[in-house]
Amino acid sequence: MTSIISIQKLSKTYASGLKALKNINLDIKRGEIFALLGPNGAGKTTLISTICGITNPTTGKITVAGFDVEKEFRKTRSLIGLVPQELTNNAFETVWATVNFSRGLFGKKPNPQLIESILRDLTLWDKRNDKIMMLSGGMKRRVLIAKALSHEPQILFLDEPTAGVDVNLRKDMWNIVRRLRDSGVTIILTTHYIEEAEEMADRIGIINNGELILTEDKEKLMSKLGKKRLTLHLIKPIDKIPQQLSAHHLERSPDGCALIYTYDKRGRRTGITTLLQDLAASNIHFQDLETKQSSLEEIFVSLVKD
Repeated sequence: MTSIISIQKLSKTYASGLKALKNINLDIKRGEIFALLGPNGAGKTTLISTICGITNPTTGKITVAGFDVEKEFRKTRSLIGLVPQELTNNAFETVWATVNFSRGLFGKKPNPQLIESILRDLTLWDKRNDKIMMLSGGMKRRVLIAKALSHEPQILFLDEPTAGVDVNLRKDMWNIVRRLRDSGVTIILTTHYIEEAEEMADRIGIINNGELILTEDKEKLMSKLGKKRLTLHLIKPIDKIPQQLSAHHLERSPDGCALIYTYDKRGRRTGITTLLQDLAASNIHFQDLETKQSSLEEIFVSLVKD
C-alpha cells in the first residue's frame, strides 16, 4: 500500500518556546484508517494543523500525494477534508446552503446530486432545509463531516469527531467512517475514546510530549504488547493470598471470590499449569475461569506512563 502522506523530520516550536512537535517521521498509507492517540497537549492537533497547512512547521517536510504542503498549498489543501473539534458552523444557514458553500470554497462546480448523496449517507437529508441552530450537537457534527466531504477529498481528518456524542450516534459515525474508507478515502482520526480506535483503526500512532513514540498495525500492537488475564472464580472466597502463591503475582478481587493472573501469551511458558498445581496444593479450588486480552486502552496508558 502506497503512502498518501509523508512526513520527514517535522518539528514545530512556537514563539513562546514551546516545542509542540519534535522530529516527527511518519507515513500514512492510502486508504487506511490511522488513529492518532495521545494525552491532552501531546501535539495531535498541531500535527494535523501542520499537515493541513494551517500551521507552518519550524523544520521538516510534508508531502500529500507527492505535493509539498508549503510550496503547493492550494493543491494539497484541495485533497484534504478537515473536521475540527469545535462546532464552527454558521448558525443561521441551512444545512444545504452551508454544505454547498463549502464545495464552492474549493472552486468546485455545483453538484446537487453529490451533495444530496452526502447528506443522505449522513442521515441529514431530512434536515437539509433546517437552520444549523435548530440541530442537535450530534447532527451539527455530521454537518461538519458533510462540509469536509463536499469537495470530494482523498484524505479526511477527524479531530475528536464523536466528542459530546451519545453512544448510539457514535456507533453510527463509526459505520460512516468505515464506508468512507471502503470508498477509498484515507481517514486520520484523533480521539479520546480509545475503544473507538480499537474498533475502527487499521494502524495506531501514539504521540506524547510532541514525540511520536510508536506507530504499529493495530493487530500487531495488540499481539505484541497486549497481555492476557486469567480470572479464576473461586468456590469459596479467601481473605488473603497464601504466601506459597506469591511467585505468581496474583491479584485478589475486592470480595475475595476471584484470583487474577496476568501473563504474556507470547512466552514459551505461560505458567498456568504450575499455578493450577500450586492452587490445588494450597487447597484453593475454583468453579470457573475466563481469559481476557489486554485492551488498547491499557496498552496506551502503559506506553504513555512509561
